Amino acid sequence: MAPYRDVIIFMVTLLVANYFWKFTMVGDENGDSVTWFGMDITAPFEFMACHIASVVYWIVSLFRDTAVMTDPHTIHFTTGTGTTIIWGCTAIKQSFIWLCLMLTVVPYNSGRTWLRKLWFIPVGWLCCYAFNILRIAAIALFIEHHPEWFHLLHDYIFKYLFYAMLFGLWVLFVEKIRPISE
Repeated sequence: MAPYRDVIIFMVTLLVANYFWKFTMVGDENGDSVTWFGMDITAPFEFMACHIASVVYWIVSLFRDTAVMTDPHTIHFTTGTGTTIIWGCTAIKQSFIWLCLMLTVVPYNSGRTWLRKLWFIPVGWLCCYAFNILRIAAIALFIEHHPEWFHLLHDYIFKYLFYAMLFGLWVLFVEKIRPISE
């Protein structure tokens, strides 16, 4: 059991954090409101959705001159396709899961491991942010001429790549950054 302890903790933490999020966060598909235990927490999600949409629009505009930002959340192409960035596209959930994963990493030497966690948690958040931006930009670029690819790209390929990226970061921390013996 000892060689698999960290992986088991990873899987349990991932599942618990994911289900905690799903059962406590409520938001509509339009992104008009987000609540957590009944409290309205729409503002940070609205801010991030607008921010991400503008950054994605800038990236897409580097590759295509056919993109138009029709409102603070929506990017359309002259082909008639487009995408809307809603509260669920902000990577706040993945950042929460990353925090949970890092908090449950079992330290070998609690003092030094916690110091290393203090700088590696924000590194993980930056990776979540960057991957999310690139994910949405790639989806937008692909669906300009292939709108039928949206669900495959969004719901399967990039979703699981996101979790694979989190797993890779976690492995990097557990194997290389967390001290094995001190």
